Amino acid sequence: MAEIILRTEDITKRFPLPRKERRTGRECLTAVDRVSLSLRKGEIYGLLGPNGAGKTTTLRMIGSLIAPDEGSIIYENRNINEDLKGYRSKIGFLTAELKQDGFFSPDYLFDFMSELHGIPKEESRERKERLFQEFGIAPFRDKKIETLSTGMKQKASLALALVNDPDLVIFDEPTNGLDILGAKAVEDFLRSLRTKGRTILLSTHIFSLVEKLCDRVGVLLEGRLVKEGTLDEIRAGKSLEDSFFDLLGERGES
Repeated sequence: MAEIILRTEDITKRFPLPRKERRTGRECLTAVDRVSLSLRKGEIYGLLGPNGAGKTTTLRMIGSLIAPDEGSIIYENRNINEDLKGYRSKIGFLTAELKQDGFFSPDYLFDFMSELHGIPKEESRERKERLFQEFGIAPFRDKKIETLSTGMKQKASLALALVNDPDLVIFDEPTNGLDILGAKAVEDFLRSLRTKGRTILLSTHIFSLVEKLCDRVGVLLEGRLVKEGTLDEIRAGKSLEDSFFDLLGERGES
């Protein structure tokens, strides 16, 4: 069994409710409630759940964009807060909430991000050419981000998330906005990352994407991890969709 590269221990995140939404005794929304999961080296782990389940908040905490109110995130047996800069140098993170500056081009942004990471120019150039070719960005490399299609913006975001050749890749809905060809390119690329020993954490509500890509799955409902295991363990002899809705029904959410 592959070694555990990252684990979360009862991570919890609450957000204050607007005054008009507050109920008696309830001033906060618990978006993520004591979630403990583990990621193994060289696997694709899918966090599956409906919109509002807490997937993006969980990924933002693991990506160190926000800190949990309670609990810990352990990477390579070390709390990430002990060396946050070092941890961030080893991860790549993509979420729809991270917007690119529309005035700049993919080419400029890739070079800029490479400089921030301290990547040597020749190494950066070779990686950029490979990623731009793989995602079909090359013909649009000098176009302003604001002029690109939604799908091409997503592809550019993917390339920028991989600028530092990360060991841990965190993707929030990686195929959003992509047509079938673009989605297939992303799926193939994620598989190639896995063969290189990279660990991939992705969130999605798309059953087929999980079934095609993921080695293990965590089902997140109302901020809680209600089930975790291999794809076969989650399916339990059924389709993933049927098993998911069974879990949903057990919680009275169907």
